[in-house]
Amino acid sequence: MKLVKLIANLGYGSRKDVSSMFREGRITDPSGEVLYADDKVGHYAIRIDGEPLDPPAGLTLMLHKPTGYTCSTKDPGRVIYDLLPPRFRLRSPILSSVGRLDRETSGMLLMTDDGALLHRIVSPKARLAKVYETTLAQDLRGDEGALFASGTLVLESEDTPLAPAQLQVNDPRHAALTLTEGRYHQVRRMFAATGNHVEALHRSRIGGLALDDLPAGQWRLLDEGDIARLFGAAA
Repeated sequence: MKLVKLIANLGYGSRKDVSSMFREGRITDPSGEVLYADDKVGHYAIRIDGEPLDPPAGLTLMLHKPTGYTCSTKDPGRVIYDLLPPRFRLRSPILSSVGRLDRETSGMLLMTDDGALLHRIVSPKARLAKVYETTLAQDLRGDEGALFASGTLVLESEDTPLAPAQLQVNDPRHAALTLTEGRYHQVRRMFAATGNHVEALHRSRIGGLALDDLPAGQWRLLDEGDIARLFGAAA
């Protein structure tokens, strides 16, 4: 791939913009030697304003999504791309969220431009466990765990029962729910079916990956080891 196209696909600007960067001498090798658009160099030997290029196609990251942000590229309010370098939303192939968290749900969100990986993660065959920490408006009744684990609960406006889910009660109004599927607003609707209301919702884990100490609003790149751990905890 020609350097102008490679750099433009990483979101640094249009091909015209990138061509201007070459003319201005802003694109160099690690030693500071100016590169030209027709040079033959590897991805990791390119610098823009002295900084290494972003990772090539195949980028996957973990974002700690705060509440108040939408998993969308177009929204009148705040979107998850506001938390990333601006050029990330301009990458080609596009950097997409792997599934969604609604505006008022915080926690782990995976993003990738690897279409095959995205489909592998969201495939029902993967059965990746997702853990949601909940704060409830009312005390638990006590029978929710058995109901959620039964595989018989049918949500309003649906015909197919939910897959069994595991409930871990921390105290009467705080519990962790582990799912292996992802229906629309599933956690909120499950508790609504028991007469309760979720006041706060946070996703803390997907598969074998946990947010750990990643601060809200921050992100980190995932490597091959992270991806292996992600699938290593599949149900």
